[in-house]
Amino acid sequence: MADIRPSASIEAVESGLAAQGYIASRQIATAVYLAQQIEKPILVEGPAGVGKTELAKAIAAWRGMKMIRLQCYEGLDEAKALYEWKYAKQLLYTQILKDKLGEVLGGAPTLEAALNQLHDFGDVFFSKEFVEPRPLLQALEQPAGCVLLIDEIDKSDAEFESLLLEILSDFQVTIPELGTVVAVAPPTVILTSNSERDLGDALKRRCLHLHIGFPEQKLEERIVESRVPGISQTLRKQMVNFIHEVRSLDLKKLPSVSETIDWARVLVLLQAPELGHEMVKDTLNVLLKYEADIEATMPQVSTFIAKASRQNVFG
Repeated sequence: MADIRPSASIEAVESGLAAQGYIASRQIATAVYLAQQIEKPILVEGPAGVGKTELAKAIAAWRGMKMIRLQCYEGLDEAKALYEWKYAKQLLYTQILKDKLGEVLGGAPTLEAALNQLHDFGDVFFSKEFVEPRPLLQALEQPAGCVLLIDEIDKSDAEFESLLLEILSDFQVTIPELGTVVAVAPPTVILTSNSERDLGDALKRRCLHLHIGFPEQKLEERIVESRVPGISQTLRKQMVNFIHEVRSLDLKKLPSVSETIDWARVLVLLQAPELGHEMVKDTLNVLLKYEADIEATMPQVSTFIAKASRQNVFG
């Protein structure tokens, strides 16, 4: 199992993530290093497909920690995110208490004494053994710590952020019937956002901010080399150059790193020695997700291939 202690340097973070196939920029590695040292969550923003979720997975794999994922969506509440009561078990307990009511109250000399005994049993009704922990509470209960991924927080309602504030600041949560539950070991918390809505200042203050955008060409080439080791250097350089040209267009959805990796795998599968017009035309749907974007890119394909080839020769 990997070492779960905080890393001694930013370089150690870079190499640790690289060992899991995640090629991190210096900015990413620095944010992860600081988050470990000062025990603060990281709010990772950026377009879809640039590696925000993969960062959490890589950290968990590298440090040998369990990853607990909370996928956010509109209407998410504490019953799905934090805890809920085991209603079936409570119902069974109620039936048992009903059947044994005579035995329970048999020794009570007065009505007040009987009510006090029933009150004691009522406290058990809302005890820890009747709680069904959801991802947030599960993360606090991990004895060896964990990586808590709160994915796409911007898709949840603004009210849901209030539920997170205590967890993000103090790694604890207050349950009215049980009191305050403090983390056994502070989890490493990664929140991701595609910026579909503005997040509240209170949440942002509790987090380190990290923006992951489209990588520079050299870094993207390293990412492709790590994820698609069978691709030739020539094809890798050409396709990354081509993608950067495509990103200069006004498209509905620019190709992200995930599309870059998918396209590289497709080109290797089709045994393409280099980019060609027909090959790009046949596989452009892997890179672009909207027909309008494909139609807008198609007239530029030959020009972009020529530029990519020239950059490959001279770069």
